[in-house]
Amino acid sequence: MSKTKNQHWQELKTAGKESQSRRITDLFNSDRERKSKFNARLRGEDGDDLVLDYSRVNLDGPQLAALYQLAEASGFERARNQFRSGQAINSTESRPVLHPALRGTISDDYRVQNQPVMAEVLAVKNAFLTHAESIRNDPTITDVINIGIGGSDLGPAMASLALAQFSGGKKLHYLSNIDPAALQNLLGQINPSTCHFIIASKTFTTIETMTNAATARQWLVQKLGEPAAREKFSAITTALDRAAAIGIPPERCFGFWDWVGGRYSIWSAIGLPLAIAIGRDNFEAMLSGGREVDQNFFTAEWQYNLPLLLGLIGVWHRNFCGYSSRAVIPYAQNLARFPAYLQQLEMESNGKSIGTDGQPLHHASGGVVWGEPGTNAQHAFFQLLHQGTDIIPVEFLLGVETEPRQDGLDSHWQNQQRLLVANCLAQAESLMTGVAAPLGQRYRSYDGNRPSLMVKWRHLTPRTLGRLIALYEHRVFVEGVIWGINSFDQWGVELGKSVAVKLEPLVAAMKDRLSEI
Repeated sequence: MSKTKNQHWQELKTAGKESQSRRITDLFNSDRERKSKFNARLRGEDGDDLVLDYSRVNLDGPQLAALYQLAEASGFERARNQFRSGQAINSTESRPVLHPALRGTISDDYRVQNQPVMAEVLAVKNAFLTHAESIRNDPTITDVINIGIGGSDLGPAMASLALAQFSGGKKLHYLSNIDPAALQNLLGQINPSTCHFIIASKTFTTIETMTNAATARQWLVQKLGEPAAREKFSAITTALDRAAAIGIPPERCFGFWDWVGGRYSIWSAIGLPLAIAIGRDNFEAMLSGGREVDQNFFTAEWQYNLPLLLGLIGVWHRNFCGYSSRAVIPYAQNLARFPAYLQQLEMESNGKSIGTDGQPLHHASGGVVWGEPGTNAQHAFFQLLHQGTDIIPVEFLLGVETEPRQDGLDSHWQNQQRLLVANCLAQAESLMTGVAAPLGQRYRSYDGNRPSLMVKWRHLTPRTLGRLIALYEHRVFVEGVIWGINSFDQWGVELGKSVAVKLEPLVAAMKDRLSEI
């Protein structure tokens, strides 16, 4: 840790300790404009802004400025420029990182190690979106099954649910678990004559994906015969030879680049099943939303830079307040898989204990991210959030309006939406203020002073979802830079897979004696 960075770090440690004896409500009492000051907004069409309200975080202006100074001392500006210019910031794998190019335009002129990439990116995008439209408009296909794992599953699965109201006709299924029960259950739901499989594996070697794909293919061969089975597959891969070996021609294969990590790949051909569900125009709108956040992240001053502010708050809570866990609570049922998506994005990226200098860290890095949709969560673990011994910051995600419907029940839908919003606001306020216990009933006390922030939007559209995903992607980058780690490798993921490959022959040799394990 540099001398300058260490100085800021020590000052913030002191500030973090001092903040523990300060109440968030006192910050509001001392500054009547706090709500508007601790609030950043990304403007959108028709007033559909993305708003970050962090006024309920136990953080004052000088402390926030000190966090930005820490980011600067950590080399944030230089790292962001290296990121934007496509340099090899994934140091352990000697790879550039440039997933924003996937949602870019020709005018953005993204380059990887000084080589233009946008023409190729747009050509691949046009190819897989054209293929998506052909499947989407094919009346002989009723079910689309995506076989992948990790980033090849979580991203499109999360987004397909989030944008379900924009989907058109096809039933989408996502298969990731190698547990045979998962595939058995799926095959019982689909008609072999009217289904289409997508195999999502860049190298076509991912053991879970390829094992599931082999079994699914054998099922199709049994049901339809070899020639017909060959027509039932598309692939997201760069291993054209391996895809061809099982009968998938190049025109049904779509690749992406080694400068795109799996957990950052939803914008690429990995989004093929999502594009089939929501259509080309809506997929493009999601990309546009992500690009808007890119522009905010790369160009906005720090006080108006939503991903930067979110990252600074994350470091404040993790390192200077000592909170090791964070709950993400979407008050939007269609975002039910978003916390799981963030678990991979953040914990796989920043769950590191070795710095970019090759030395062990002497401070905490990525924490535990978890959550469930409200209001269900209120009837589950909110007890712990309000009265547990650990303080767990909460990030509320709130869409403030519901779409009008022409079904004669619009007043009922609006009433339910108002109740949903009221619940979200009530939880945020209650976590902050607490409630004093009646005399002799200490068990009914709520100490409050528990921090939360809120990300708000008007309607959950493809553009909004793109903004949300990009917001959290860049947050990961900010935190990783301050912690001095490589956010773009995942050696811990590789470990278990390599050991499993070695153990599989031993398990196979046991045959009918598996109960002895």
